[in-house]
Amino acid sequence: MLALLAPLLALNIENLQTLKANPEDIINLHSDKHGENAKSRVAGSQQSNWPKDCSEIPASNPSGVYVIQPTGLHPIVVYCEMNGTEGGWTVIQRNHQSTEITWAESWSTYKYGFGNVLTDYWLGTEYIHQISKQKVYQVRFAIIDASNNTKFADYNLFYLEDESQGYRLRLGTYSGSAGDAMTSNSASSVHDNMKFSAKDLDQDTYSGNCASSYGGGWWYSACYAVRLNVKGAITWGSLCNGNCKASAILLKTAPYC
Repeated sequence: MLALLAPLLALNIENLQTLKANPEDIINLHSDKHGENAKSRVAGSQQSNWPKDCSEIPASNPSGVYVIQPTGLHPIVVYCEMNGTEGGWTVIQRNHQSTEITWAESWSTYKYGFGNVLTDYWLGTEYIHQISKQKVYQVRFAIIDASNNTKFADYNLFYLEDESQGYRLRLGTYSGSAGDAMTSNSASSVHDNMKFSAKDLDQDTYSGNCASSYGGGWWYSACYAVRLNVKGAITWGSLCNGNCKASAILLKTAPYC
């Protein structure tokens, strides 16, 4: 493990320790499908051929932890969902009802991510922004409801504005089975076009602080129809109000671009 860790640290994988990534679990740290040895690639140059997101990973690869390098960033680790949802999805959030994460983190902690890349985690609003600006993306919100049914809410466009704009969320048109809880609700509970709020940086439209009152960082308005970054009270519209079993947010390049 130490032999793997040294070149990884030399490459400056920014969130290796933040997301508690074990180098032995990183699939493309080892030989890839094209016969290239990733460890020598790490040691050889900062100008690597790491994929920019999970959609650039061969479809035959398994789901798991990968190194990616979004344009303009050092490499980072992320979980790639390659099976069951048409493959190539970059997982930016995962949460379970029984999570050990409190989710009650500061703006700066949300900015660069936290959790465990193999279980529950937030990739980081800055990394999500940097990924979203390099191509045209779609997003999938995967929700396991109280009856253990998996439902999806897909939006055909996804973009996160930069920090100076409050990491404002921009979504496209909805399709799916979970219900459009992000864009179609009243002004007091909509999430599309909202800035990101945390307990120490209130950017919602409520007179109080939604992040302090109702849970972790999120694109709150006044206050929510969706609450995924919370311990033990995951909510998605009318599908499950505080009793969802699990959630995940996944990004993939839009198919028509």
